[in-house]
Amino acid sequence: MMGVVDSIMVGKIGYAPLAAASLVNGLFFLVLVIGIGMSWASTPLIAIAKGENKEAECGKILNHSLVANLSTSILIFAAIYSLSFLIPYMNQPKEVALQAVPYLKVLTYSIFPFVIFQCYRQFLEGISLPNFPMIIAVAANFLNAFLNWVFIYGNLGAEKMGLYGAGLATTITRYVMAAALFLSVIYYKKISNYKPALNFKNIDNHLLKKLFRIGLPSGFQYFLEIGCFSFATIMVGWIGSKQQAAHQIALNLASLTYMVMLGISAAGTIRVGHALGKKNVDEIRLAGFTAIGLSLALMFLFAVIMLLFKNILPTFYNNNPEVVSYASALLIIAGMFQLFDGLQATGVGILRGLTDVKVPMYTSLFSYWVIAIPVAFLLAFIFKLGVLGVWIGLLLGLASVGIILFVRFNIKSREINPAD
Repeated sequence: MMGVVDSIMVGKIGYAPLAAASLVNGLFFLVLVIGIGMSWASTPLIAIAKGENKEAECGKILNHSLVANLSTSILIFAAIYSLSFLIPYMNQPKEVALQAVPYLKVLTYSIFPFVIFQCYRQFLEGISLPNFPMIIAVAANFLNAFLNWVFIYGNLGAEKMGLYGAGLATTITRYVMAAALFLSVIYYKKISNYKPALNFKNIDNHLLKKLFRIGLPSGFQYFLEIGCFSFATIMVGWIGSKQQAAHQIALNLASLTYMVMLGISAAGTIRVGHALGKKNVDEIRLAGFTAIGLSLALMFLFAVIMLLFKNILPTFYNNNPEVVSYASALLIIAGMFQLFDGLQATGVGILRGLTDVKVPMYTSLFSYWVIAIPVAFLLAFIFKLGVLGVWIGLLLGLASVGIILFVRFNIKSREINPAD
């Protein structure tokens, strides 16, 4: 929702800032997603430990997750900051590149609090207590919107900063979120038996390696996925800034429904992990297929909403007639790929609950970079379908990932031996 609010408020000052936000957010999450994947490595391990009634082990995993993720975030910071110097050479419209560079630089400083928040969030989700992160995230949206109002438009005596102000607001908000969740975990007495207090005295190299073994493939799987959509954004930028703004609107709305799927995916990871810890095959399959069924039902509802309101939703972001027209057409395709997007997002999660992360990574490599991107380029520039061609390519890639991961879980969950 923070991304949605940012896009809506930035869109009010023009389509060029909105296009710049689209470009930067794609590049930013392209690299940051490796860190997100690393943080998710702790969730199945914590869920399995809880299923085995090893409560103190959960806190140990949390502390090792902090070590692994903060170490990784230093490299992520350097990589993302370096990208800001490459934006002028990406063949983007001049007015877009000019605003994108400072926006990306200020966002880079939000990486460390983002990673800390993720580590504590995954810990709480792993022990089936997701309320604190949810409450803090809801409150953070209000704080972010307020700071946007101050910095983007120059209210309360602040300088009018435009897109840069949105980046500053996001960065401040993430520091507040990290501090709030850290204090909530440390001082919540009901989870003291999980030993969440900071403790880095006895580092277990085997556990660190296990976190990296799960986290890096998970991170690269999402890197390949986000990379596909980021490259799609760059391709749309070759077509024009209005098409890129429309692409950002449609992608922002699709990302909103995708985040709901990530919640179901996380729940699937946790429930499958708990069942795996108890060595219960029937419960593993029930948890996995229930998550898939729920995601498909919700995505069908979201698809209907997108198709019914395709001409209205874009106007919340921008009133330029051409931008709205392009975005309305893209929402038809976005509605079509909702089911596949839900299937692939949930498939990744339930397989992660089985600590099966390499096959989803290879599946993403094949589906996004052998199918989606080549088809998108072919349809957009050879067959002259423009931005619609790019989105058709994305649709085919998502369909491929979703179907393969569904089949993989069905096979993998049957192979588990309760006696192991």
